[in-house]
Order: sequence, then structure tokens, then C-alpha cells
Amino acid sequence: MTLNDCIRAAGNTVEAYGSDLHSMQLDALKQQLWLHIPSDKLARMVTDNPLRAENEIRSICRQVFAQNAIPRSGMLDEEDREALVRALLDALFGLGPLEAMLADPEITEIMVNGTHSVYCERRGKLFACGQSFASDEEVRALIDRIISPLGRRIDESSPMVNARLPEGHRVHAVIPPLSLDGPVLTIRKFAEHVITLDEMVDMNSLDGETAQFLRWAVAARVSIAVSGGTGTGKTTLLNALSCEIPFEERILTIEDSAELRFLEHPHVVRLEARPANAEGTGEVTIRDLVVNALRMRPDRIVVGECRGAEALDMLQAMNTGHDGSLTTLHANSPADAVSRLAVMVRYAADLPADVVERQIASAIDVVLQLARAPSGDRYLSQIVALSYDDEKRTVRVTPLFEREYFQSEGVWSAVPDWMDRLEVRGLARGEEVAEWKRRVGLLAPPS
Repeated sequence: MTLNDCIRAAGNTVEAYGSDLHSMQLDALKQQLWLHIPSDKLARMVTDNPLRAENEIRSICRQVFAQNAIPRSGMLDEEDREALVRALLDALFGLGPLEAMLADPEITEIMVNGTHSVYCERRGKLFACGQSFASDEEVRALIDRIISPLGRRIDESSPMVNARLPEGHRVHAVIPPLSLDGPVLTIRKFAEHVITLDEMVDMNSLDGETAQFLRWAVAARVSIAVSGGTGTGKTTLLNALSCEIPFEERILTIEDSAELRFLEHPHVVRLEARPANAEGTGEVTIRDLVVNALRMRPDRIVVGECRGAEALDMLQAMNTGHDGSLTTLHANSPADAVSRLAVMVRYAADLPADVVERQIASAIDVVLQLARAPSGDRYLSQIVALSYDDEKRTVRVTPLFEREYFQSEGVWSAVPDWMDRLEVRGLARGEEVAEWKRRVGLLAPPS
């Protein structure tokens, strides 16, 4: 589908907004626009000069309003007219009925499940949005309009696409024959603001003592894996941890779709994997990037998500002088995270199970498990330390912290050995650590 086709089809989406007066006026405004400027000419203007295209449309709309060329235009005040123009621009160049949701800072995910099923996630809960499209073709036109400027395509030979918008939003689309009920579109919004550990404390995602523990862990170059299910806030926590990395260190981030943000850190190199092109060539995998990152003198490597054979290279990197590295995993518990890592490593190499387990225990010091409460709130539910059990020849998972969703604070049962070396390394005063242990109930108050 050409850009001209996308614009023409997008203009027709205004009919899907409903049968009320606003929709009738919007449709009439669109028809008047086509009388003044053909869609092929507008498509060229969008490509060559988007600002000029928008100004041209606004000028034509003013003429249409002055001529009372749409139903009951005399009843429209300046605010109503601007709303109509904005809706037309959204339909032509934006995301049409999805544009308002994209602009809503409280909405974190938008899901189009066909023509009449549009949902959004707000504060961890799903809501039906009440928006709809007139036909599958209009959903396809929207998908094409999103991915075409990114140099991507979707058709029957390639019915799935995963891409990132210039604003950072992650887009995933599936079309028939893979999706049985019409085109499906999912947009994971990119947060403009990086949430810090202090802000996570304010949100009750974790308590102050746990936040301090995480700060010490990053400062002590503890390698951390953030584990959790979909939508539990793994990337959010990874971003927050990354904010604690000292400025004098060189960071390399590796992601499938770039979501990590280092707005204030002065020395960050961001790498993003690339899918194969239409001819099936040009693919650059996360594993390729991990291997090449080792040649770029990183102090720390941050892998957005480990999903496959790259896990082996990441573990080897952590075991060869890149302590303090970070990654995320999809898993429902720390034990599941270890098992998944073991499986992913064996994708890359047929190694004995005990060798794989030793690699995991040596590379990753701490696993942070995230969960979602029934209310939709995300929180840190478990912290465990990993070590190798020489007798059983497997990873030993030692619980340190646990919190249920109905608790405002969790319960600490132990601390890792590295906490006792914070003072020697100049990362904390001995009395600070002792006071922290007293606050979490691991050290009796002085008599």
C-alpha cells in the first residue's frame, strides 16, 4: 500500500467514529479537503514537508468553515472547529481514533483486536475504550501508515511485524491469515519520564529499605536479573537501576526494541537488533550485538531482555570482567528464571547441565522478582541470591526478601555476603549498614 493509499484510507476512518453530528461534520470536512487537494498531492507534501501539509489542510479548513460547506457549521465555535480540524489531522497523519489514547500519559498500552474491540491499559488494568473502526481495511491502513515510514512492511508473505516508532513506542501487528478475526495491533507506549527508585517507593512498588539495598547492589557491581511476567514493570525497574550507575562508567545497552533510557548518563552506547529485510537478509540478532559489545570496552552491559541463545554470551560477558551488568527475564519466580536461563544457554551450546548451572550462579548474583497485585499495581515481590552448590552441582537459590501484594513492606530473612564488604570498598559506612539491618529486623537494637 502506497502512502497515497494510506492517506486516502485514513481519511475514510472518520466514518468509523460514529453516526453523531460530529462524525457527519468530520466526514464532510474530509470530502471538502479532497475537492481542494487530491490525496496523491497531499501524500507527496507529507513526504517532502509535513509542516506545509498540515498548514495547507488548516488553510483549506478555514475556507470550508467560512463558506459554511459542512452541516451546521454556523453552530460551531472556535473550539469546536479546532476539534474537528485536529480529528481530521489525527485521521490523516496520526493514529486516528487511537491518537487521544496515545497522548494520554496514564495509558501504557493500546490493543486493537479487530474493528470493534479496542482496549487500553491504564494503571495496570485493562479497559474497553469504546473506539472502533469501520472495516478491517481501515485497521490495515492504520498499520501501514505506522510502519511504512519505518521501512517495514506487512503482507500475507510476512504477516507479523515488530517495530519502534520515532517516539520510542513499541508496535506489534499481526494480520490474517495468522490472526483469525482481522488485523491486530498492539502499541506499548514509551514513557517520557524515567521513574527512579525514590519514585517507585512513592508508588509503593518497593519500600525505602529495599531501594537502599538496590542502590548498594548497583554500586557494588552486583550483577542483577530482573524477572517477572508480561507487564509487571521489568523495564521500568531496569531503567531505575541504571540511573544508579556511576557516571564514570561506560554502559552498553542491547535491546530487541529500544526502551531503556539514560537521559542523564554521559557515556552510553545504545544498540538495537535488526530483523531481516524483505529478501530475508540483513538480520542482526541480540546475540550478534552481545558478541560485538565485548569489543567496545564496556564497563557494564545492559541487555533489555534475554530470550534465546544470547544468554550464553551474556553470562560469559558477566563472567569475564563485566560485573554489575543487568538484564530482564520472563519468568514467574526466581527458580523459573534460573530454569529458563539454563534452557536458553543450551539453545546456544550443548553443555552439561552442571556446567550451565555453574555459569549462571557465577554470572548472576541477585534475581529481583516483580509481580502484579489484583489492583493492577506492580511491586517487587522477591529478592534472591544465587550461588553454586558444589555437592548437588546445581544453582542454590537463597531467599533474601519476600513481600505479598497486601503488605506495604516485605520481610527480610537474610542478606548477601557482599553487604558486609561495603565499608571496606568505601561504598557505605559500617554504622549505615548496621542501622539498615536493624530497620529490617536482621540485627537486634543495641542494648
